[in-house]
This record gives sequence, C-alpha cells and structure tokens, in this order.
Amino acid sequence: MAAASPASSAPLVLLESLIAGTSHREGLKPYEPNLQVGQALTLVREADSTYDDWAVRVYTADADAMWLGYLPEGRNETIARLLDAGYKLGGRLTHKAWEDEWLYLEMEVLLMAE
Repeated sequence: MAAASPASSAPLVLLESLIAGTSHREGLKPYEPNLQVGQALTLVREADSTYDDWAVRVYTADADAMWLGYLPEGRNETIARLLDAGYKLGGRLTHKAWEDEWLYLEMEVLLMAE
C-alpha cells in the first residue's frame, strides 16, 4: 500500500506561539479592532537585533502592515534559521484577548506550500 502524501496546498503548522512585545508596539491599541482571528501574518527576520540573535518580527500581511511584536526569545531559533535559509514561512492569528492593558495575541507559524 502506498503511503499517503501530504496535501501540497495546505500549509504545515511549525509552531504555535504567543506574540511577544505587544505592549511596546505604538498604535496597536487603536489598531486592535482590525485584527481578526484567522488573518494572515508575515514574519520578518531581524538579524541585526542587539537583544536577540534569532529575532523574528511579526506583522499583519496587509498593504499597511502593522508591526505586532516578535516571536518569543527561546522559541524563535528554528524559525529564524528557516527564514535565513530562504524557506517561505507565514503566519495566522489564532487568538486575541485583552488582559487589562495587555493585548494577548497567539499565532501559528506556517511553512507555506510551494
């Protein structure tokens, strides 16, 4: 019997993570109503970060991209290495909630189908 092949059009979830640093993003509080669970996110490598060798920024994937925060330090090395190697990665917002003055955002990091 032949092994089942993966669906070539479906992205592979590589990581489920919160988005760190949302309380430091200027303009995020008034922008928050525009964020919708399920929306696409973009990952951008910040190789010159002075704070984290594996820094990966998270943005919305629309024309006026909003910088939401970072993948958390300690959970970002593999994703940073994949971005550095040229893999096509994306993201999807999976949860949002206010906890007092903190906007709690969760996402999936996706390996996009070719």
